[in-house]
Amino acid sequence: MHSAMTAEKLKEVLARAERWPEAAQAELAELVLEIDAELGAGAYEATKAELDGIDRGLKAAGEGRFATSDHVDDLFRKYRPT
Repeated sequence: MHSAMTAEKLKEVLARAERWPEAAQAELAELVLEIDAELGAGAYEATKAELDGIDRGLKAAGEGRFATSDHVDDLFRKYRPT
């Protein structure tokens, strides 16, 4: 896309976003900050919630609480309409 066209579309979107409800504006700001961080930083900093989720997943894996591929295949065969 042409950069002038991109800049104009960005201006239009931001002008509309100024009229959005506060919660939607906050969500947009978070998304923009994430994109900006990905473009500029190189190293990603996980949030506490993300790190907690990773820890839960690692614990579950260590305890063998994930379904095997065979188990998943069996469930799909059993419940998927044919």
